[in-house]
Formats: sequence, C-alpha cells, structure tokens
Amino acid sequence: MLLRRFAARLSGSTPSSTTTFLRPFSATPWPQKAPALSDIEPDQAHTFDAKQKEFRDNLAEMQRRKKEQECQSAQSQSQSPSQSASSAAKSSSTSSTASATTQYLDAAGLGSLSLSAGEVQRKQTDPDGKKKAGSGRLSSLIYGTEEGREMDREIERSFSQVLARGKYVHSIVFHEVKPDKVDEYVELVGSWYPRMADMPENKVHLVGSWRTEVGDCDQFVHIWEYQRYQGYHASLHAIQNHPEFPEFDRKLKSLITSKKTSLMQEFRFWPTSPPRKLGGVFELRSYTLHPGNLLEWETHWQKGLAARREVMEGVGAWFVQIGDLNVVHHLWQFADLEERRARREQSWSVPGWGETVHRTVPLIQKMNSRIMMPMPWSAIG
Repeated sequence: MLLRRFAARLSGSTPSSTTTFLRPFSATPWPQKAPALSDIEPDQAHTFDAKQKEFRDNLAEMQRRKKEQECQSAQSQSQSPSQSASSAAKSSSTSSTASATTQYLDAAGLGSLSLSAGEVQRKQTDPDGKKKAGSGRLSSLIYGTEEGREMDREIERSFSQVLARGKYVHSIVFHEVKPDKVDEYVELVGSWYPRMADMPENKVHLVGSWRTEVGDCDQFVHIWEYQRYQGYHASLHAIQNHPEFPEFDRKLKSLITSKKTSLMQEFRFWPTSPPRKLGGVFELRSYTLHPGNLLEWETHWQKGLAARREVMEGVGAWFVQIGDLNVVHHLWQFADLEERRARREQSWSVPGWGETVHRTVPLIQKMNSRIMMPMPWSAIG
C-alpha cells in the first residue's frame, strides 16, 4: 500500500536523516464547490513546469539514495568483519535517510522508476543486436505480428503476470451525479473518502478524485489502490462495516443516477504516480481494444511512453481485468488545455512516437477522452 509519506518532499523541505513522508491529506477545510476549468489561471505553464521538475527531481534523488544504500549493503557483505564495522560507521549518518527512502520507494512501487520510462523496457534483442525469434503455439494463436511473437518466452505466464506489476489492484469508479446535486455530492464525498483512505485498518489508498469538465459532464471519477485482491476484499469489508457507512450510502444514492466500477492493474512499465500537487488539468484517455491485442499494445507503449514522457507528464496506465474488458485507461496531466495542445504536437518531433501511433491505432475499437479537474482532497492534483 502506498504509505502516506510524500507531502514533505513536495513541500520542498530540506532532506535530513530524520526525514519522514507524510500523506498530503489535510484537515484544512476547503470551499464546498466543485472545481472547474475556469479555476485555472491563464499563462501559468511555467508554474506547472517548475512543480513538475521539483517532483521528478525528488523521485530521482530518492532513487539515487536507494541505489547508494544497496551498494553499501553489497560492499559490507563482501568485506571482512573489521572492514564491515568501519564501513558501517562511515555510513551511519546516512543510513536512516536511505532506509526511509527505500521503505517509501518499495511501498510506493517505485523501485524501478526513473526519469526515463525507457529504462524499464524489456530487453528484446540478442547480444548481436538481432531480434529474438518467437516460437510456440500459444504465441502464434494470439499474435499476428513479429513483435508480438517476440514475447513468446513470457506468455507461458498469465496475462496479468506479463503485463502488470502485480503488487496492486486498482478500482476506477464512475459516478453520474444529478446536475442539481453536485455541490451536495462534493460535500458528502469530500468528507467521507479522505477519512476512509486515511484509516490504516481500511487498507486502501485513494489515488485521486476528479470531476469531468469536457466529456460526460457532472461525472466524477475516483481511482483507489489496494494490496492485490485480498486487500480489495479486506477494504470493502472494513468500510462497509463502518458504523457511518449506511448513512453515507443512503445519501450517496440520492445524489447519483448511476455508478460503474471496474477493477484494473497497472502496466508494469508505467507505475502509478505517488501523491503530488502540480495543478492544472487532467486528461483520461480510455481505449477499447480488439480482443487479443492487449499484449501487443503493451509492447508498443513501452517504447511510446519513453518518447511521450520527454514532453508530457503521465500519471498512470491501467488495463481492466474485471468490468469493461479489453479497456485501457491512460491518465495525463497538463498545465492547461493550450499546453496540452502544444505538448501533443511536440510529441511528433520525438523519435519513436510516430511509430507507436502507427502500430497501436489498428488495435483500437473505440476511444474516449475526458478533461477532468482534481477535487480538493485528491492526493494527485
């Protein structure tokens, strides 16, 4: 489960050996008003970029510290007892910080995350540079391309093992809210969701909450994170047995016209972002793929994300396992809509992006785009 530890980093506090990472939820009250595009101040892309750079620099620094700790641990194991004692003394001033960093990165699933998403691509070539030839009856049944068959060695495992990190299960919940009940909905959910996510016994992390501004208006989207399906069951049981849940559920049903939930896993090459506050707008792009093309989609997007991340800020990518099958969700963050347009155009100048589009478009049945605003309590906003 993602620990509630990231706010101190984003606040720009000076690192120390006693650094802790705190959940960015706050007891500070906010105006009970649904966010809107009109809240975004124009020409503030530079502010967004500065926050983005700080966020990425913090992740890079924590990754560096984790690697440093791993190197020190490896060295101490290979040294004599006297040398090990000397090394331990030298590293004592940084060990507590490294330990906290490692704990955060491991809990957040960021052990392999770096500024270049391409670093987590699988090696798909032989030492002589030639592509590995695929074989096997299963791969020939699933794939119609050479690149698909290259993954033959991995599809002996299940789809979820090949595609996903496997450590987390995510749910995406869509609420269609009655137009005249939006403010009541914001007040109700804003007082309940953060409280449930902040209770350790509920074993759940609220990745974020958003209101759709362009697309299905008055639709609210929430993404939750659980420790596998066991954690999902434990969370449902704990929350629905809370003494205040029946009253919350009764009020919620009076404010919405429908509710849809899907269970997802994140792609292993694109870990879900930890909590951050960059501001701006979000775009949720949802793709319905032709059946049997999910692994091929993942192959191309490993390369495509490396290109896209040079100009755009990704939040996460998930594929649905229970619910709307063959659906993939990608979540992006921009300073504003004009910046979105500019960044998307800029993507075409990055090597590799054009090929990703060329390869993935034929895999899509239909696609949908939502422009969303983060709710005040959203950990990613």
